Order: sequence, then C-alpha cells, then structure tokens
Amino acid sequence: MNVFVIIPALNEAQSIGRVVRDVRQRYDHVVVVDDGSDDGTADVAREAGAHVVTHFINRGQGASLKTGIQFALDSGADLIVTYDADGQHSSNDIVKLLEPLERGKFDVALGSRFLGNSALNIPTFRKIMLKAAVFFTRFASGLRVSDTHNGLRAFSREAAHKIRIRQDRMAHASEILDEINRHQLRYVEVPVTITYTEYSKGKGQSSLAFGKVLFKYILGRLMK
Repeated sequence: MNVFVIIPALNEAQSIGRVVRDVRQRYDHVVVVDDGSDDGTADVAREAGAHVVTHFINRGQGASLKTGIQFALDSGADLIVTYDADGQHSSNDIVKLLEPLERGKFDVALGSRFLGNSALNIPTFRKIMLKAAVFFTRFASGLRVSDTHNGLRAFSREAAHKIRIRQDRMAHASEILDEINRHQLRYVEVPVTITYTEYSKGKGQSSLAFGKVLFKYILGRLMK
C-alpha cells in the first residue's frame, strides 16, 4: 500500500528533522507542509528527506492538512496519515493505525491518548478541556470517541476524498469528526502514546487557546 504521512509545520526547525527521519525509517513518502515558517523549517525537512509543500503565509493547521492530503491524493496515496511536527507522536503507532485500514475493516483510524492512558506528562487543564471536548462530541455527533483532538490519524484513499476540511485553524479537528459522521465512515480508535515535553508544550496551542477554540466550535454547533 502506498502510504503518505502528512506533517503540518510552523517554525519547527528544531524538531522537524528528527521527526521526519524517524518516520522515514518505515515510510518513504513524508510530506511536510511548511505553513509560512521563518526559521528554515522547509530546508531542514527537505534535508531529512521529506517532500516539502510551502504556504508562503501562515494559514493554520487545518489548511496545512488540507494541502498535504490533496498532495498525497494527487500523488497516488492509498493510505494517508496525519502526524504532528513537535515530536510528541511515536512512529511505532503508525503501524497500529494502518493495520485496521489495510485489512479493509475500517475507513478511518483515530489515535487516542486516553484508551491506554498513554498521555505522558499531560497538563491538567489540557486534560480537562480534552475530556470536555469528548463529552460534547458524543452529544453533538453521536460518535463514541475517547479523544477528539489527536493529530495522529489514518485515512483510506476513499475516506480522504470524502472528508472536506474547511476550517483553516484548530477547529478542523472537530470538523473531521463531523465529516466522519456525515459520510457514515467506518472508524476505529487505536491507543497511541502522546509525550508532552517542555518543547512540545511550548510549541503547541496553549490550554487557554484550546478552550477558546472549543467554546467557539460548541457555540457554532448550537447556533446551527
């Protein structure tokens, strides 16, 4: 199967080389979408062996995933994985995500840091906000998921074609779940490890900012 791993990146020169090299030990097609970085992220990713697609201005993680997924589809991908650039994911988990798709039993595999309690050093407030997001997602969409904002996912080619990402920034995570529900795609959650380091906590969205995004999303859904 032709596997493409999509990594959105904004000013990740410090980590992106290590992340790309780690993934490329198993998968040849690693696509880094440089989302308007000014620290040489694209050069570092390219030197590590990634295909690099560039946004000349910062558009957001949702827009980067949309660009990367379209690049993968145009390049003949059979399976598409989304993966974070800050080093908090483990490439070992990609194998576990792809297995149910390769067997043809599911269309989408969603990584969950809570199924196996594998969220290492997660900030307390972030955990509370993530649990709140899970509760609302179950209420709004009926999807029985345990983790709603995990960047580690895998899609079949057919699922990637159907899912439309319109939210340019962090609300795309909830939007993807809505699309899975709308198209009645077969999905499965897979336990994955998320390691929160000082670097990843500093690079990632703050818990307060995440809470604001979640509140806006909930308000928008309620208004509909």
